[in-house]
Amino acid sequence: MNKAFTRETDSDADDDLEPSSPLPAGTRNYMTPGGFARLSSELDHLVKKERPELVATVAWAASNGDRSENGDYLYGKKRLREIDRRIRFLIKRLDLAEVVDPAARRHEGDEDRVFFGATVRIADGRGDAREVVIVGVDEIDPPRGHISWVSPMARALLKARVGDTVALQTPAGVQEIDIVDVCYKALPASG
Repeated sequence: MNKAFTRETDSDADDDLEPSSPLPAGTRNYMTPGGFARLSSELDHLVKKERPELVATVAWAASNGDRSENGDYLYGKKRLREIDRRIRFLIKRLDLAEVVDPAARRHEGDEDRVFFGATVRIADGRGDAREVVIVGVDEIDPPRGHISWVSPMARALLKARVGDTVALQTPAGVQEIDIVDVCYKALPASG
């Protein structure tokens, strides 16, 4: 059958696929204020700038006639579906978000204990020290030391205090980690 006579749909089979969520079922979507601002900014950019510009391009490409070989039209429709999927994902994540300000923890009298949003200085058995920040699943950034609160390392650190040694299960076996320092500070929205 000639492609010119096939029905063009706005959805493909892959349209129904949402990005897989690293958030375990039944848990809250904890997020720092900076992470919430970053996702909100991305959503705002997609809705107010990128999507309208793309809709105008697709409308222009559609007006050029034969759509079956119109690269601007085909690519534009595909990209529009990707943007719409990302918009739906961001709306769901932001609706489920529970914003927790790490800076507020400083006033609760438990500053030496590891909770969500903590910046933790740790040392392994060899004395190698590094800093990790426990953040939401949408905010992880391993090169900057931002780890998810559901990660094995964060799970091992949570509720421990400065001076404690915690056991981290790794593929190489159990590794002991010393908690050198804990602090709570506001995290920037960049990421």
